[in-house]
Amino acid sequence: MELKEIILKYALQNAVKFNGKANPGAIIGKLLKDNDDLKTRIKELSKEIQKTVKDVNKLSVDEQKEKLKEIAPEMLEKKKIEKKELPELKNAVMGKVVTRIPPEPSKYNHIGHALSFLLNYLYAKKYKGKSVLRFEDTNPTASKQEYVDAMKKDVLEYLNINPDKTVFVSDDMPKFYKLAEDLIKRSEAYVCFCDREKMQDLRHKGLPCECRNNSAEKNLEEWKKMLSRKYNEGKCVLRLKIDLESDNHVMRDPVIFRIIYAEHYRQKEKYCVWPMYDFENAVEEEFCGITHILRSSEFGNMRIELQDYIKGLFGFKKQEVIQYGRFNVVGAITQGREIRQLIEDKKVIGWDDPRLVTLRALKRRGIVPEMFYDLVLKVGLSKTPTNIDWTVISSINRKILDQNSDRYFFIHDPKEITIKNAPNLDIEIKLHPEHEERGTRNLKTNENFYISEKDFKELKEGELYRLMHAFNFKKQKNQFVFDSKELEKYKQNGKKIMHWLPKDEKLVRVEVLMPNAKIVKGIAEPSVKNIKINDVVQFERFGFCKLDSIEKDKLVFWFTHE
Repeated sequence: MELKEIILKYALQNAVKFNGKANPGAIIGKLLKDNDDLKTRIKELSKEIQKTVKDVNKLSVDEQKEKLKEIAPEMLEKKKIEKKELPELKNAVMGKVVTRIPPEPSKYNHIGHALSFLLNYLYAKKYKGKSVLRFEDTNPTASKQEYVDAMKKDVLEYLNINPDKTVFVSDDMPKFYKLAEDLIKRSEAYVCFCDREKMQDLRHKGLPCECRNNSAEKNLEEWKKMLSRKYNEGKCVLRLKIDLESDNHVMRDPVIFRIIYAEHYRQKEKYCVWPMYDFENAVEEEFCGITHILRSSEFGNMRIELQDYIKGLFGFKKQEVIQYGRFNVVGAITQGREIRQLIEDKKVIGWDDPRLVTLRALKRRGIVPEMFYDLVLKVGLSKTPTNIDWTVISSINRKILDQNSDRYFFIHDPKEITIKNAPNLDIEIKLHPEHEERGTRNLKTNENFYISEKDFKELKEGELYRLMHAFNFKKQKNQFVFDSKELEKYKQNGKKIMHWLPKDEKLVRVEVLMPNAKIVKGIAEPSVKNIKINDVVQFERFGFCKLDSIEKDKLVFWFTHE
């Protein structure tokens, strides 16, 4: 095989792999790896590679694939990829593993939450065990039915998660009260009337307050007054009596119950004394029969010590705790409080705004569930923080969509041109280049066309151009003239392939909401009327888009990614 053909082969392979754009550096690397004797000819090779890459990048991805199939079909064969598996869990017994998916229903979930939920869910599946969906809803000021519904819709339905059991922690309030009373009677807990600042100061100094010495009988009496609404919010709390001199400040008599009079979305006004996270979490692991806890390392080992202490007070089992690095979404706002403020200020359109990485937004943009499953296997249980940016999300999603999305022509910012002597053609184009069974679409040409304004501005006098799947034309004396139908002629010295639409009254108006929330307007071929709402398609040379709504005079899409 001649060197030029080898360079072309590598250029096509690289272009197909990276969405139609070959990288000269990657091709040089391939050549030198396979042919050590070429190192002395790098300068000469670079010129040939640059020329080849320029020619290859003029072709559409589908044309690149066809050419590669013609000269090196083996390079299109998909290598058998070894399926990634989650690493083994310590002390995991097949059929006995129980994990939990523990959302607090106080916000809409984002991609970081999804990965955490999936880790717990997939490990239960891996060991043929069970997963428990546990709504940790013991903060009545934050928990809402709206977020419970969002969890079901945005996580369970969207990501195809089917827990074996669903628990609302607030339903276990009578059990919490019984455990608290047991601790008080055993002098393991006491009611404290110190204000927040005094309590923090004494804890920092490792000193007791006067409340710590009250008798069990006195504490039980005060506890019952708390439950009977005799005290205002903030007046008193229930604290564990542990060790005020502990090096772990979390262990210095932590608060385990506080008074909140806000109405609960589920329990209404039935309760007014609510457990703190560490107490609730420690006992719920026992109630739910959890064997393995998988959570982000931001939780910290100090809190593990406290929760294990609480479990020990009641003789509860201790679970295997596996901590992994935090999932950071680069450049994205993920804090529910910040997003709520943006919504209130009308700076975003809602929880599904395309600038957000909430699951609701990602679903509406066209990120498929399989992307999350691939991503969670990629990140696994890494101990270091994982930075996830849009390029990672779109790269995985693109590979999935590319195999299933039909192709169409869409022209944004259309510019009308006339191509003199253009033939009247009835062009049949595959909906998907690799799946003939998906059918075809048809376009009829005349002398009048629409191309994008960007393509129009790049047309130069005397240069040869090609309308994709159609014919070649030239710009001559400020006119556009038909040249030939042959693709081979274009490949020899053509400058650019562009998508197009014939001037036709059946063309469809289209709007695309972009990731920056700007709207791109244009026209599309008549066959886009066959697209169903929520279908993701590829507008050639523009990107993947999801049909969001069908209006009287137009189709509205959301841009997924390139």
